Amino acid sequence: MEIKELQDVAAQVRRDIIRMVHSAKSGHPGGSLGCADFLTALYFNVMEIDPEHFTREGKDEDMFFLSNGHISPVFYSVMARRGYFPISELTTFRKLGTRLQGHPTPVEGLPGVRIASGSLGQGLSVAIGAALAKKANQDKHLVFALTGDGELEEGQNWEALMFAGSKHVDNLIVTVDYNKKQIDGSTDAVMSLGNLRAKFQAFQWMVLEMNGNDMKSCIQTLKLAKTLAGNQKPIAILMKTEMGQGVDFMMGTHKWHGTPPNDEQAAAALAQLPETLGDY
Repeated sequence: MEIKELQDVAAQVRRDIIRMVHSAKSGHPGGSLGCADFLTALYFNVMEIDPEHFTREGKDEDMFFLSNGHISPVFYSVMARRGYFPISELTTFRKLGTRLQGHPTPVEGLPGVRIASGSLGQGLSVAIGAALAKKANQDKHLVFALTGDGELEEGQNWEALMFAGSKHVDNLIVTVDYNKKQIDGSTDAVMSLGNLRAKFQAFQWMVLEMNGNDMKSCIQTLKLAKTLAGNQKPIAILMKTEMGQGVDFMMGTHKWHGTPPNDEQAAAALAQLPETLGDY
């Protein structure tokens, strides 16, 4: 896809997010809106995947693990738009007994989901295991993962980071959603992350940075990361995003981390987001 086509997908994904969370009266719109460009770029342009023949094993294709599973609205929308399951199924978001639970789970066999996530701090460890399995199976494809910056307060991440660096897990590309906000406020106020670049580098990681709300930057940086894989170091991408990107009253604040819009707010948000591919 060309950049404009990818931007149109991301715009529709943002509409999906607002409509899903509003309909469910529950969910996490802020981080979902912020990651729409990244996940669109990853699924529609960067990863080598086969949505029609999904397997949890991920043999002979790239794999993705969403660690910060609370941003399931963007994950579900991108996967549906990419063809993993019917777009109409987005209407079932967070409804009891459906496959689109608040945090992704493979229990009901939802294509595209390989692990239950959202219990923060665990996704990176699983992604490392998958990357090691690919090495053992001589599978040259890559493993991608997304984690939140607030999620890095979980200690398990740092054990995983240390392991991946020391064991040269160089078929792994981890992106950090570096929006500097979490449910209780800014990351600086809750628990300062300090110099993330220096920390990753100290753990023997290669570090890139990108603007996660610019499609061109996402494509260029992710493709650069792919070319750098296989050089004895795992790769981290510090992705600067704005929580609530695309909806003016949701941006610049942590308050929309896990707050659904009411009828009036949803209408105002949708008025700012173009319907590019057709609503579900």
